[in-house]
Amino acid sequence: MNDTSIKYKIVLLKLSGESLMGDKNYGIDSNILKFYASEIKTIHDEKVELSIVIGGGNIYRGIGNSSDGIDEVTGDTMGMLATMINALALQSALEHVGIYTRLMSAVNMEKIAEPYIRRRAIRHMEKKRVVIFGAGTGSPFFTTDTAAALRAAEVNADVILKGTRVDGVYNMDPEKNPNAFRFKEISYIDVIKRELEIMDLTAITLCRENKLPIIIFNMNVPGNLHRIVSGENIGTRVQLDAASFEDDKAH
Repeated sequence: MNDTSIKYKIVLLKLSGESLMGDKNYGIDSNILKFYASEIKTIHDEKVELSIVIGGGNIYRGIGNSSDGIDEVTGDTMGMLATMINALALQSALEHVGIYTRLMSAVNMEKIAEPYIRRRAIRHMEKKRVVIFGAGTGSPFFTTDTAAALRAAEVNADVILKGTRVDGVYNMDPEKNPNAFRFKEISYIDVIKRELEIMDLTAITLCRENKLPIIIFNMNVPGNLHRIVSGENIGTRVQLDAASFEDDKAH
């Protein structure tokens, strides 16, 4: 397949920190890292300009889920550092499959990563280096979902691909309710009205204002990432004028 068959040429991939745990209770599963690297390589080989934002929830989720008495700003800062650990692990995995990468941090740590500079990030991507954005937005009170929306808008991405362990957006938790149905597409407004926890409100608003579509899909299914950038209707598409119809109660 050549790059003329690719629908999305500039992509931001959002991964959760929890996705790296695999079957573990915390930390990083090396098999998951290897699998993600191989999946990412399939679209890198198609000359897709790719950037990645990864969370840190497998290491530290911040004050929101903490009872250790740490204040919120400190907890969020610890969460930013957790994203850097995951980013370094993913960078190493990608380089092991022959992909040139650049790790850019929103918090200054020059001995580990380049400082985030928008034009430099775009230039790296034009040279087909995979750019990993670490440390969130660099500020407390913002999630890595917001960081993903912000960076995607800044680098002129065609789409945000949010890799999860379910195959799209449901009206309720499909792991708890067998009657849950999946949306093929849904509008930003309906996501907000239905209080669907796809991304936080700030991230959804940023995507809506920038007319930036989001596709939520199961990253753990081999080939899904490549199928999406090739234009196949995988997962759920969130966009400005979506009809918000369900996929025949598929689950």
